[in-house]
Amino acid sequence: MRLLVTRPQPGAANTAAALRARGHEPIIAPLTWIEILSRADLGAGPWDAFLLTSIHALWGLANHTHRAEVRSVPVFTVGEAAARAIRQRGFTTVMSADGTVTDLANLVAARLQPPARLLYLAGEDRAGDLAGDLRAWGFLVDMVVVYRAVTAERLPQEAMDALSAGIDGVLHYSRRSTEAYLDAARRSGMLASALRPAHICLSSQVAEPLVQAGAPTIKVAPKPNEPALFGLLGPSTR
Repeated sequence: MRLLVTRPQPGAANTAAALRARGHEPIIAPLTWIEILSRADLGAGPWDAFLLTSIHALWGLANHTHRAEVRSVPVFTVGEAAARAIRQRGFTTVMSADGTVTDLANLVAARLQPPARLLYLAGEDRAGDLAGDLRAWGFLVDMVVVYRAVTAERLPQEAMDALSAGIDGVLHYSRRSTEAYLDAARRSGMLASALRPAHICLSSQVAEPLVQAGAPTIKVAPKPNEPALFGLLGPSTR
């Protein structure tokens, strides 16, 4: 299958490599990119655990001035990719919810007791209210924004060329990226072409803007992770 990958780097390159290994032809055309907020102040701590909902929040731990002292602090992540990256940086106790922000909140509540103090390394735009949910359960949550997503106004040339030539599908990993895809397609005068392929979505929340836009073919992964998403593409040809 010829598949459009619009997620930010470095995730786009990793996804493309995995798709090629399965015999597909990826077209990389990121619609958003990540800006690291290098001056974010994490505070002094101490904390009982760190919370990450995106691999991009790794900056907050990798650049902490006392990082050698905090590697024994438990880290909770929403997905397994971030968990693997955290382990590679020497953190000894890392747990992944392998699901949604709600799954992450439930995992934290199952493993820790209020009023544990938690440092949530967040993005500027967030799905759900992880900090609010945990505070409602009695946890002390320090939330620090360490990155933000910047969105393209129009479709990249690679995406326009691919849609004009015809592709089999578009992969969607977040609601924000789905909305960015549709908005950029409208501004580029290519909404009809952008809706035509199959849209392979990580969750129903990710798919919702496509449903509202009238996309004819939408597939939703049974679990919000990349292996489940790839399962919608059919068996590997290699």
